Amino acid sequence: MNINLKVITLLLSVLLLSSCSIPRIFQVVISQGNLVDQEMLDKLEIGMTESQVKFVMGTPLISDTFYPNRWDYFTSVTQGENSYTNQKITLYFKDNKLVSWEGEIDTPN
Repeated sequence: MNINLKVITLLLSVLLLSSCSIPRIFQVVISQGNLVDQEMLDKLEIGMTESQVKFVMGTPLISDTFYPNRWDYFTSVTQGENSYTNQKITLYFKDNKLVSWEGEIDTPN
């Protein structure tokens, strides 16, 4: 019985020590924000109304009460420590019409 206890103790200690060095096999991909692609940007036209822009782009991620004529679309895709996409598209309105936008779509490598 004493030998069995030693074997079990040895196996448990080896298991506990080796579990610290087991690599992470799976990490969840986390997508945050508005997923904006080039096709959506190609549909934008100067003079579109806010409702037309929402139909094409979706509701903006950030609604700033201090700058209601500016809409920000932010996209972040990460997996663990790796960042695959980090992009920001900003649209500007005047009199409820689209006047300009800035930002680029990140292209995967």
